[in-house]
Amino acid sequence: MSGPLVSASLVGGTKDVTLSLAVLQDKAGLLPVPACGVLHNEIGDWSLTVTPSVVRPKDVLEVTVRLKRGLQGCSSNETISFPESPCIVQTLLVSASHNSSCLAHLLIQVEIYANSSLAHNASENVTVIPNQVYQPLGPCPCNLTAGACDVRCCCDQECSSDLIELFRESCFTGVFGGDVTPPFDQLCSVQRAHGVPDWFPFLCVQSSLANSPFLGYFYHGSVSSREHASSEVYLHTDPKDFSDFGYKQEDPVMTVDKTYFTIPQVSLAGQCMQNAPVAFLQNFDVWCITDLEVYQEPDDIVNAKIKSGAMGGIVTPKVTYEEATNLEKFITSTETLLRNGSAPRNVNVEEHYIFRWNNNTISEINVKIIRAEINTQQKGIMTQRFTVKFLSYNSGNEKETSGNPGYQLGKPVRALNTNGMNVTALHLWQSAGKGWCRTATFKPILFGENAFSGCLLDVGIDESCTQLRENAAGLFDSLIQATHVAMRGNSDYNNLSDGWLKIIRADRPDTGAKPAVSGANGTCLDVPAQLNIRILFSDAGAVEGITQQEILGTETRFSSVNWQFQCGLTCEDKTDLFPLSASVQFIKIPAQLPRPLTRFQINFTEYDCNRNEVCWPQLLYPLTQYYQGEPYAQCVAKGFLLLSLLMLAMFLSNPWTRIRKAWNSATI
Repeated sequence: MSGPLVSASLVGGTKDVTLSLAVLQDKAGLLPVPACGVLHNEIGDWSLTVTPSVVRPKDVLEVTVRLKRGLQGCSSNETISFPESPCIVQTLLVSASHNSSCLAHLLIQVEIYANSSLAHNASENVTVIPNQVYQPLGPCPCNLTAGACDVRCCCDQECSSDLIELFRESCFTGVFGGDVTPPFDQLCSVQRAHGVPDWFPFLCVQSSLANSPFLGYFYHGSVSSREHASSEVYLHTDPKDFSDFGYKQEDPVMTVDKTYFTIPQVSLAGQCMQNAPVAFLQNFDVWCITDLEVYQEPDDIVNAKIKSGAMGGIVTPKVTYEEATNLEKFITSTETLLRNGSAPRNVNVEEHYIFRWNNNTISEINVKIIRAEINTQQKGIMTQRFTVKFLSYNSGNEKETSGNPGYQLGKPVRALNTNGMNVTALHLWQSAGKGWCRTATFKPILFGENAFSGCLLDVGIDESCTQLRENAAGLFDSLIQATHVAMRGNSDYNNLSDGWLKIIRADRPDTGAKPAVSGANGTCLDVPAQLNIRILFSDAGAVEGITQQEILGTETRFSSVNWQFQCGLTCEDKTDLFPLSASVQFIKIPAQLPRPLTRFQINFTEYDCNRNEVCWPQLLYPLTQYYQGEPYAQCVAKGFLLLSLLMLAMFLSNPWTRIRKAWNSATI
């Protein structure tokens, strides 16, 4: 332990378990034998805190030992920012006991060095940031603490030579460790022993390290007036509004106040943006994670007035409300969701928007909001879902296509069950809350997007291995209830011969077969744990210049594991979690088989353009088949013109003139 706080986990039967903290006195460098003594949670400068784990509150306890006093007055000499001797050296004992019997011990060796620079007043002067075009941002990027020695930062000028000797073998390397101007490969002085082409001495660069190509790789810093929260999103202060002349695809939907109509969406970095504008004809289905302590009620959608796209046209959303039935799917908390006698409040857990469009205008907006009633002081994490779908004004309840005729990227893979079940897609898990399989919802598999999902199956101590296999296989079957997938994005559900392919089920688990004999008590063999879905697709032509893609086949394959029940110290009335996972992979098959490699290409890989920087087959690139920028006839004509100019220059050159004079003098 080298800081004022340390945490550990106590795994096992935590019921009626008492934890205590004691300070041990070691003599002659020998630690005493641990023993359960008087139970204390606070001794001297130390305190012990025990909280249930968020993931497994019944089986795991989070133990935290914290130093109550600060370290500012630890060093007597304020001029020493990093004392060479430790400030605090103690041995702590954390004991876990049950009915006066010791169950577990944890020895903590405390060795804390004081950092007096933390108590110094920071300077109010603005740091002058150099121009990174000519010099790097800092000669020692790992020097993060002003006036103190940073461990493992050997370029820190505030570290004494004795301190650097302690971590010289573990210094930071690269740019972060101070090597801000490393020699680049093009320098003539860094010629490597092997792997350098023969022409390297003729094309290498003679330059000083001050003119390094790495200059400019550092972020060009600037001084900000205030810090903004990372979750805030700032849009253009004066949004451009062209909605009076009709919307175009991907145009932002506008309100009568000339502001964007916004719905929370997920950015490319996975961050939930609360004020993201809705784009015309752009569907999305996103999940956002929100802390209930910072959650703010959105504006009432009923009062929103949205421009229809016609001059003076206004559309008011039609809103319907529903109550959430299973709150565990949306809210993760160890406290009671609604306490008696306390003030409740409503939170939106799902919002579904349906826009009806006609040409370049919006004719109707229907909104369905699913609400949950919780306590005003409720704490926890809430998972919200937001969907937006644009439908034609004359579309009914017909099933939506995924392309016409080929699949569109990001559209659901169409599926069909010939046994009469109403199945239209393949699914993966959409885990929420604590990730349990019993509360997980489904999300469709989207064409061209590889995905991975999973959930946790709770297993009771009294369940048999056969029952575990059946439960796992049943959960996997709920994802793939279809028997066929559509080859094209517009295959007819009522015509099985219209491009429907049967799903190949390989290694399907047989729960009724006699299981193998387990090697140890509590071990179940061959339990299905992972479902792999592979979808083959290829290009099948083009319509109006747009490539059409279709599915060639779908295969599902299971992977099994040997699993043992983990119950800790006691196994009475305990449940364990068995992880299940499912993945989908899209594999593109070329429309035509690639040309096989010749014997020359196999043996002489140095002529392979895909493996080497030098590509000899493309030496005369404009005259080869690889160049597609101009017609071949024009390339040949320009090549002959260039050749004639080179021959003319050669005839008029000084060496050729001397050769001609020598020849004339020899003939005379």
